[in-house]
Amino acid sequence: GRGPPDRGRRPGPVHARFRMRVKGRSLETVKAGGGSASLPAPTLEHPALFYRSQDEFVAGTAPFVQAGLDAGEPVLVSVPGVRIVPLRAALRGPVERVRFADMTEVGRNPSRIIPFVARSVAGQAGRGVRLVGERIWPGRSAAETRECVRHEALLNAAFAAADIAICCPYDVAALDPKIQLDAERTHPLVGPAGQWRVSPHYTDPEVLYAAADRPLPEPPGRARAVPFGAGDLPRLRALIRRRARRAGVPAARAGDLLVAVNEVTTNTLTHTGAGGTLRIWLDRVVGELICELRDTGHIRDLLAGRRRPALNADHGRGLWLANQLCDLVELRSGEQDTVIRLHARLDG
Repeated sequence: GRGPPDRGRRPGPVHARFRMRVKGRSLETVKAGGGSASLPAPTLEHPALFYRSQDEFVAGTAPFVQAGLDAGEPVLVSVPGVRIVPLRAALRGPVERVRFADMTEVGRNPSRIIPFVARSVAGQAGRGVRLVGERIWPGRSAAETRECVRHEALLNAAFAAADIAICCPYDVAALDPKIQLDAERTHPLVGPAGQWRVSPHYTDPEVLYAAADRPLPEPPGRARAVPFGAGDLPRLRALIRRRARRAGVPAARAGDLLVAVNEVTTNTLTHTGAGGTLRIWLDRVVGELICELRDTGHIRDLLAGRRRPALNADHGRGLWLANQLCDLVELRSGEQDTVIRLHARLDG
């Protein structure tokens, strides 16, 4: 089988041609021969590779990586560690030029993946870049999977104008069938290797990322609401410190969670002119202590918390730090309110 479509060439008789408009405008998907030849050629390529075995994974990804090696393009492979060895073994030539990373480590919090990719391709202007990224694997929690789907949509906005090909493998034999449908909503091209098709379900990333599209489940009833306002942050920190100690959160992780909560609550008080509400609870099923902050603000930036702020920036630091410090950050923001959930794993 063939890997993802060659750069500069679209597979078979159909292709996806798309352009992104991030700020309040729409995305258009055009099939070949659809009468919109005046649209500019796309730069981002973002297919989903569906596979059912390790052999199919290698057959689908190795030609894509090899073509990048042969063309002298930078190549980054970030997949679960178990997939790295067989893929590396299938390559020839200067394999040391491929950067391999274990996605279970670099992408534990999906909100860190876009900054990781941005750092990896920095300085490559004018050169095509290839990435293989498998973000969802069996064992991901429901909350992590929700955020991975939203991350895949944001890739289409974050790198719309970049000369990047991002191949995203999905183990459809092991994952919930709903995840394959989600992949069809976040990737313009989908299918097994060599059988690419335009996804009929592809969705504007703004629509998919909207708070109403994938709402958070309600907190458990035991998660008591604690209102806060100016002057209440020391009280909140003391409460979280006690709960973290009682739950068995390692001291270092508890410290990270305290800093993240302090940053988010400070943002609430600074930008909304009002207070907010904290809820905190222990999820013993996944082994996490979760802090939820709710306020009346509205975050309109799709990539908030996913861009490293400049050293002299006067905003954008709080969510960025929360993403670096927490094992998972869930953000939902609409016209009425903003909800941010910060997760700290008990196993550190």
